[in-house]
Amino acid sequence: MTYLIEKFDRLENLIESAVSPRTDEVQWMDIDALCEYLPDKPAKQTVYGWVCKKTIPFHKKGKKLQFLKSEIDRWLLSDESQQEEQPEVFRISTMRRKNY
Repeated sequence: MTYLIEKFDRLENLIESAVSPRTDEVQWMDIDALCEYLPDKPAKQTVYGWVCKKTIPFHKKGKKLQFLKSEIDRWLLSDESQQEEQPEVFRISTMRRKNY
């Protein structure tokens, strides 16, 4: 009987660990994975521009750029809230204008 109880407890623990999301995992992405992960699917050159302007959180290890998924998620959420706070007039006026 105790054997069955132990088996049941182990099975219950396995199910709980499989179902519950793991928030403590650190997930790193390279630039290709980041481009696929972002909702707009930007080009690599666009992401390099953001890195150059330091508008996106990144880590550089040697010559490789790496991005932490949790930081990118926070950046996406904060970026959306900043856009909502700005009036549309300001968003339009920041676009480049052609000199005629």
